[in-house]
Amino acid sequence: MAAVITGLGVVAPTGIGAAEHWRATLAGELAVRPIETFDAGRYATTLAGQVPGFDVTEHVPDRLAVQTDRWTWLAIAATGMALDDAGYDPAAYDPYATSVILGSGSGGNEFGQREIQALWSRGRKAVTAYQSIAWFYAASTGQVAIHQGAKGPCGVLVSDAASGIDSMGWADRAIRRGTGAVLAGGTEAPIAPYALTAQMAGGHLSTATDPKAGYKPFDRAANGHLPGEGGAVLVIEDDTSLRARSGPAGYGVLAGYAATQDAHHYRESASDGRQYARAIQLALHKAEVRPDQVDLVLADGAGRPEADAAEAMALRSVFGPHGVPVTAPQGLVGRLLSGGSALNVATALLAMRAGVIPPVGNLDDPDPEYGLDLVCRPRERRLDTVLVTARGQGGFNSALVLRARTPQRP
Repeated sequence: MAAVITGLGVVAPTGIGAAEHWRATLAGELAVRPIETFDAGRYATTLAGQVPGFDVTEHVPDRLAVQTDRWTWLAIAATGMALDDAGYDPAAYDPYATSVILGSGSGGNEFGQREIQALWSRGRKAVTAYQSIAWFYAASTGQVAIHQGAKGPCGVLVSDAASGIDSMGWADRAIRRGTGAVLAGGTEAPIAPYALTAQMAGGHLSTATDPKAGYKPFDRAANGHLPGEGGAVLVIEDDTSLRARSGPAGYGVLAGYAATQDAHHYRESASDGRQYARAIQLALHKAEVRPDQVDLVLADGAGRPEADAAEAMALRSVFGPHGVPVTAPQGLVGRLLSGGSALNVATALLAMRAGVIPPVGNLDDPDPEYGLDLVCRPRERRLDTVLVTARGQGGFNSALVLRARTPQRP
């Protein structure tokens, strides 16, 4: 039994749709810009990755739109694209054959901002009943499941930026337990005054005013990350069910997943990267893949010197110095919380299909002290086995191994 990724839906600062996202990522187009949804002039962080030209009326029914937050709109839009890409219609199958398992990092921020302002200006009776369901971490999972009529095992993973990968690990588990198809991934929309304030309190945001000086993973000038919105939803199917419906060949297979916890600090990851390396080793073991068989790593790329150093230490401990090409294209879009790791999985699958490694986003001066083979410009390479990693604030570490459907490597 194998879990095959058959559909990708992308809504990101680099574009709406997988094709536009891949084009912009490969071209290295920086999608971070001044915040547009409110006046951020009084805040230390004024830049963010924002989805351009998103029209909710094209993706979400009006009645549902007024009950839900922007992060759920993005999830519904990405889900529709993924299902179209896979040629999979949940309504054509038993409702219990399809599940929805998404990641979440921050919930419904824009909706919550409006309700907070209503509470402050007009009192508690001005707060709508929809506040209770629009902000909730499971809101997107629930609304997508209702919208698609999916009644299989559903859930939400809340592990900050690792959530997108964790959702796919749980999707693989659901498939192994008999579910035919799972919608997995994650989206975020954390660009609102109170959400930005909460992120700033963590002390990890860049205060750069020039987008080029902002989020710079593995760069000598790294100074923190910038927030961003968007993400990706993937259709993951059991290969037996896929053959029964004569579905597409798919982008790749979920070959191995693992997660660990630093148990170090509620805000900081451990500086030694030991548990992070252990997650990678466990995922490779489950995939029955040796480190020398990995063709590419899409890294977490936190964009803070101490965090990047810990990640480099973990990668060197598994692969050796300069042992595998490493990229982190998310430097172009900002840190999308759960949407970021989901987007990286989609990017990895697109890279595998194209046979091209996208460069590290916004990297100008790689720090040689990390001892990594950082990809600075598009690099052609056969990609049969790709590792995607992510870390969440508080010590979450997750790793996912992707294999080509028919790997050519002996």
